[in-house]
Amino acid sequence: MTKTSPDVSVRIVESLAANHVEFITTVPCKQLAGVIDLVDKDDRFRHVPSNKEDEGMGLCAGAWLGGKRPAIIMQNTAIGVTINALATLIQYYHIPLPMLISYRGEVGEKVACQVEMALHTKALLQELAIPTYHFHQQQDTDELNGILNHCFMAKKPVAVLMDAGFWSAAR
Repeated sequence: MTKTSPDVSVRIVESLAANHVEFITTVPCKQLAGVIDLVDKDDRFRHVPSNKEDEGMGLCAGAWLGGKRPAIIMQNTAIGVTINALATLIQYYHIPLPMLISYRGEVGEKVACQVEMALHTKALLQELAIPTYHFHQQQDTDELNGILNHCFMAKKPVAVLMDAGFWSAAR
């Protein structure tokens, strides 16, 4: 199993904690496995694994309505199944939702079936008017605190895409 660099994983988790995220749902992801492992072992977070990304968004909505700051960790290949949950639940009710997303399917991808969704991910997020940030290098994580702060201030979802270049630099 591929794991992220401990330093990158720690920076991501510390950014979540610094922005008072208390509830995190995750869908299994090879590239984000190091982050997921840290979240699972960290008492600052209530970690609830999800079977599907749209289910995770429902859990995050419930956490927000229950007074907890949520986040979801997922792959971009499931953006398509989240459209309804994003538009009619997360956006309609002004729920801030940081989405930390492994961006599969670009140059460097080793699994051919991941490529198709990569062609549509950014366009779908743009169509929903969801601010999207694309991390290419490890130092891009320096922006995460500001992105998370803005997400919760504006009460809007935000997508942080982390591509193969980011993950290969993190190994």
